[in-house]
Amino acid sequence: MSDITDRPIIAFDSGIGGLTVLREARVLIPDRRFVYIADDAGFPYGDWEEEPLRARILGLFEGFIAKYDPEIAIIPCNTASTLVLDDLRQAFPSVPFVGTVPAIKPAAERTSSGLITVLATPGTVKRAYTRDLIQSFATKCHVRLVGSQNLARMAEAHIRGDHLDDAAIEAEIAPCFVEMDGKRTDIVVLACTHYPFLANVFRRLAPWPVDWLDPAEAIARRALSLLKPNGTGTEPEHGDDIAVFTSGNPDFSTRRLMQGFGLATA
Repeated sequence: MSDITDRPIIAFDSGIGGLTVLREARVLIPDRRFVYIADDAGFPYGDWEEEPLRARILGLFEGFIAKYDPEIAIIPCNTASTLVLDDLRQAFPSVPFVGTVPAIKPAAERTSSGLITVLATPGTVKRAYTRDLIQSFATKCHVRLVGSQNLARMAEAHIRGDHLDDAAIEAEIAPCFVEMDGKRTDIVVLACTHYPFLANVFRRLAPWPVDWLDPAEAIARRALSLLKPNGTGTEPEHGDDIAVFTSGNPDFSTRRLMQGFGLATA
């Protein structure tokens, strides 16, 4: 077993959306190394059936944990977390896992109108876990679930610098906005970690202002709460942080993006 100060934090996502969480985690946890893992060979997860995806993620983590011996693992992916988080904890009990689930509870606490939308992937929308969150925390709210087939791909294209058509994005977010009994949707939960990359575009195209609820900081704070002090009083060189792609062959624009986040592509 490695010394605690040598053991990295793994952050795992279907693509590059988890960089929104990694960014917050590095601010709050400057004394740890990070290994960012993108399952680009399996992207997008919203297109998968549940059992093949469950088996894929469990199989991948068997290799990741053997190779990196992580101190903790963050899963900044709603689709993966709502499907396989419990299985990961059972399969690897020595590793704390921090999942990402739709921020329905804080949305229900903050809303003034009582009209909330959860903008997610189709996989997250259909998951029983999501329905259970609504039943547990938002029974007094009207919650609309919007599953977008295309926004995760659009977010990946946007962060790489590709041009996106405003009309196409408007079509994806239009169902988020509800008017009912003189009230309007006032919170949209961004239930895919890719979506915050498009938040400024969403704000510009929205028919009225809403709070676009990004869970990244809350996930990072939860990860911090599970860590012990490293005992050295020193911070690692974040030049040692790496990005790993399951395809083994990220394209040039993706490599350049990783460099912009201070990640060496392994």
